[in-house]
Amino acid sequence: MSLKLGSLAPDFEAESTHGTLRFHEWAGDSWVVFFSHPADYAPVCTTELGAVARLLPEFERRRCKVLALSVDELDAHEGFVPDVEATQEVKVGFPIVADPSSEVARAYAMIHPAMSTKLTARSVLVIDPDKKVRATLAYPLTTGRNFVEVLRLLDGIQITEAHPVATPAQWESGDDVLIVPYLRDPEELKARFPGGFTELTPYLRFAPAPTKDD
Repeated sequence: MSLKLGSLAPDFEAESTHGTLRFHEWAGDSWVVFFSHPADYAPVCTTELGAVARLLPEFERRRCKVLALSVDELDAHEGFVPDVEATQEVKVGFPIVADPSSEVARAYAMIHPAMSTKLTARSVLVIDPDKKVRATLAYPLTTGRNFVEVLRLLDGIQITEAHPVATPAQWESGDDVLIVPYLRDPEELKARFPGGFTELTPYLRFAPAPTKDD
């Protein structure tokens, strides 16, 4: 069972490929994408870590840190990372937590016993600067994730955090957004959406996406 949305992300201390990591301290005032992979020296995991490494500048541009975890020992991580870097032609610039006791994985509900009693599923959590869980995803062991979709999810959460809007199906950064139904005051609507908006029904209103400076 996953952590509930809005709940406090558990703090922990663990060894990682970047040294001892105290999660809340390490996260600081950044957003965090925390994801698990089932095991080192595994083909899907190799491609996923490579994909995240390539996208790391995009996460950083969104003021978001990335953290990975599996239940392998630290020595295994340290041996596996060079394989990832060589085969995927990347530099793994984010820490990977070693969790051989599964303590962190269980705290974050990354182990799904009906699938495996030991290996972590391909879990993803988006955690905000207040250490609150804002989104969770879980994929089976055999299916690699699309981390561009994780970036899209992060964009959607961040824009709806900053403005009274929601994002429609298939939304991409820069697309029109939806005005939340409770916002009805004409003057506030005019101030918040100076470019106007399109009203299809009283509750379905599209507007140009606000910029970060709005």
